[in-house]
Amino acid sequence: MANSSSEPSFNPRSASAKDAYESELPTGDSPAGLPANLSRRPSINPNESFSVDYNPDPDLQTDNEDRHAYEPRTYLSNMYGSENYSSENYGTDNYGSNGQEQVKVLDPSLGLSDIEDSQTLDEEATIAKAPERYQQQPPINPLKVAQAPVSVVAIAGAIVIVVGFTLSSFWLTLAGSIVTFLVSLRLLAPTLQEALNDLSQQQRALFIAVPGLIFGIVGLISTSGIARPIARWGSGLRWDIISALGDFLGAIGQILIAIIAVYVAWRQYIISRDLTVQQNLITQQQTIDSYFQGISELVLDDEGLLEDWPQERIIAEARTAAILSSVDAGGKAKVLRFLSRSKLLTPLARDQRLGRPILDGLGGYAEDRLRGTRVIDLGVMLAACNMASTDLRWLDLSESNLIRANLTDCDLVRTNLARAILCDANLTNTDIMGVRFFYGDLETATPRTRQDKPNYMTGAFTGAVIEGMDLTNAQRLSEVQRCYCCAWGGSKTRATVPGGCEGIPNRLGR
Repeated sequence: MANSSSEPSFNPRSASAKDAYESELPTGDSPAGLPANLSRRPSINPNESFSVDYNPDPDLQTDNEDRHAYEPRTYLSNMYGSENYSSENYGTDNYGSNGQEQVKVLDPSLGLSDIEDSQTLDEEATIAKAPERYQQQPPINPLKVAQAPVSVVAIAGAIVIVVGFTLSSFWLTLAGSIVTFLVSLRLLAPTLQEALNDLSQQQRALFIAVPGLIFGIVGLISTSGIARPIARWGSGLRWDIISALGDFLGAIGQILIAIIAVYVAWRQYIISRDLTVQQNLITQQQTIDSYFQGISELVLDDEGLLEDWPQERIIAEARTAAILSSVDAGGKAKVLRFLSRSKLLTPLARDQRLGRPILDGLGGYAEDRLRGTRVIDLGVMLAACNMASTDLRWLDLSESNLIRANLTDCDLVRTNLARAILCDANLTNTDIMGVRFFYGDLETATPRTRQDKPNYMTGAFTGAVIEGMDLTNAQRLSEVQRCYCCAWGGSKTRATVPGGCEGIPNRLGR
């Protein structure tokens, strides 16, 4: 009661609070057996909004109170008083030994005034025992508390040592040294313990074994008598020669250090170069993927059908020219494979009104080699390009300009090179199995010209221009291909055709 008198507290069951609370309650008779102030409850509006406090005050309730706040015994004890609903009145459990629920009722002999007085006393005792808000102190670290006076003792010991040296006092210096040593060791003990805990079992064993091995060797040398012969042998050495030898070895060591530094710098350069190459490859692949996505969105409509208006074809060709000039040989091969397999390099049949491609009825677009229009015309994009050691199989490179192109070690299996310009192209060690150089028959096939229209039935003016093409060590060259190259390749090409051109006339005439 002393705490309640010294600090003003709000009693929710005082007379004024009860009158204010009961004035808001609806009128009506109380149920039999319950006090009037407990039977009356404010009406609950089902449409009334409420909120939940997700950040409760941690000082309002302890862990034990949170655990037992809604137990029946605690709840009724808080409501009606600890005397009326104690362990004796309420029972040790809600259920008896036979499994039937046992409920204790209030003692009928207790009056309303006794119940209210008991509740008031219990609440005042609870308020008196409750801790003040915002007065919880942080936990005390014993190590910090212990280190504070120990540090003072260490400083005092150091001062004693200085004073002992100044006064030339042996005992003062000795006492200060011992105290300072012990106190410093006490301060370093936690750090040393943490360092030892960080070491593995093998590292701890090594930490103990190395000094033990050194002391053991020294002890064996001392007890076995080997130290004396070693001392006599050392006394007979010419230390001036040994000193000169040491200088010589020091110079060699500096040279070795310089060599190691050069090697480390060279390795760093190699690693940096490899990382740069890898980063460039990643950047190039991202650029190619963006190109694929952009071309697909450009030439396809919302239904996935090919829709290439003239301006869209121009933009697609511009993008292709830009990407082919900025990637390496492998990147060029990827772009060409994508364009060829998606039929963007193939001349497609068009209607005569809107110029849209015509379906062939077999799930694809109809080809028209004579009057068809390509979505992307490579033109001179591949002239003098380097595509050595790349995979160019099954590509449609017809009518493309490959003059002075480097196709060394390429895989050209089933590639269409009809009407392509291969002047001075290098096809050394290239696999040209099934490569199409012309349409029609070998006897009537001729290379393309600027003014003549091709005849895809007879093969006239459908052949590739191969003058000066290098076929040294070309792989899997067929007889038809050999005859065409010997007939229309000129003298330079005839000299490089595998198998020779004996018996095949030079129809080019030069």
